[in-house]
Amino acid sequence: MALKQKGTDAAAAADPKKRRRVGFSGVDAGVEANECMKVFLARNPDEVGSVDSTSIQPFDLNHFFGEDGKIYGYKNLKINVWISAISFLAYAEISFDETSDGGKGITDLKPALQNIFGENLVEKEEFLQTFSKECPYFRNVVTNGNAIKHSVSNEDQTVEIVRVELQGDAAFLYARLVPLVLLLVEGSTPIDVGEHGWELLLVVKKTTEESSTSKLQLLGFAAVHNFYHYPESTRLRISQILVLPPYQGEGHGLRLLETINSVAQSENIYDLTIEDPSDYLQYIRSSIDCLRLLSFDSVKPVLSAMVTSLKEANLSKRTRSFRMVPPAELTEIVRQKLKINKKQFLRCWEILIYLSLDSEDRKSIDNFRACIYDRIKGELLGSATGTNGKRLLQIPSSFKEEESFAVYWTQEGGDADDQTVEQQPEDLETQERQLNELVDNQMEEIVEVAKNVSSRGK
Repeated sequence: MALKQKGTDAAAAADPKKRRRVGFSGVDAGVEANECMKVFLARNPDEVGSVDSTSIQPFDLNHFFGEDGKIYGYKNLKINVWISAISFLAYAEISFDETSDGGKGITDLKPALQNIFGENLVEKEEFLQTFSKECPYFRNVVTNGNAIKHSVSNEDQTVEIVRVELQGDAAFLYARLVPLVLLLVEGSTPIDVGEHGWELLLVVKKTTEESSTSKLQLLGFAAVHNFYHYPESTRLRISQILVLPPYQGEGHGLRLLETINSVAQSENIYDLTIEDPSDYLQYIRSSIDCLRLLSFDSVKPVLSAMVTSLKEANLSKRTRSFRMVPPAELTEIVRQKLKINKKQFLRCWEILIYLSLDSEDRKSIDNFRACIYDRIKGELLGSATGTNGKRLLQIPSSFKEEESFAVYWTQEGGDADDQTVEQQPEDLETQERQLNELVDNQMEEIVEVAKNVSSRGK
């Protein structure tokens, strides 16, 4: 980690008459980490120290720096961090004009950066040396791992997905990858590598080019956990999945998900789940699963019958409800054969129904939306015939204020005067508006996935 203070401090120290009085006017307002810190991924030594190297866009740097996410005591502070794409060690370069306690102290930057990068943070000389040789533990992981999927980029390069248990060199490699996970995966925490059942699936590029120092390059990875399911089976959960920024948009995340699906089927896993997926990951996952379901023979006749019934229904007057729920027998068959869990199948089932409708048929689309409305209302407030004591209450919030609400329960039974919460007309109007906003958001998600499935299915 290098510290650079600008100006003529040495000259000022030599002549006391020239010493500057450093200070801030008023209370130091601080600077947000998001505003003064940048992170880069360097693939060769020439990119170190250059802001032209590949920039990483962390979801939020502020939460690593105290409760308010601010850094205090520095004027014109700049923090640039480079992460080696070979060894995943990190080097930080810090520059500022001057420091002064403006009322909130001077933030100690070293422990804050170590909170992110840990032992990966090294000095520049050691950092630069990592580009001159291949990373031994990464080579060992790839050599000892099981290559389960191959694709050829050109004559000199191939891309493989390598599966390995998370222990030994693989655990050491994961420790080097933790800072990238913390920076790029919102809400992530390092997994416990000492816990039994963890595996890594690595996307690895292999090259035979003589000019390349490193013959192996990591493009992305997924951390998956095998855990017991009663009475004698195993469930598979994707805990983390990350494609490194320079290689995003090339289909590596898609291939990781497809490979994990294949593993779950070939090893007769009970089902596959994803731990707290991001919106984009859920979008890709649903697109893949919908394509799998469209080619699954058991789905086709049931889907066709339900779409026909939906088209013939008249739900505009709300005199009856229509549930777009697949039969329990089909849900179980899908779990057994495709390893798609129930919650994910129900999500995909709605997308499949939408795909089977004519978007220009207003009645069918209105019926479909009415079913989505009934489902969301039932999930939040109870069945269509009553709310089971549930109420939807708008609450003040600085985060998407128009979408902020809480569901609460009133006690059933007892004295009606004591237990019943009478909803005023304005409360009902607010509830209806918020429900419709949720339905509109759900419809948008369904339409986006349907468009992607249609384009990929052609």
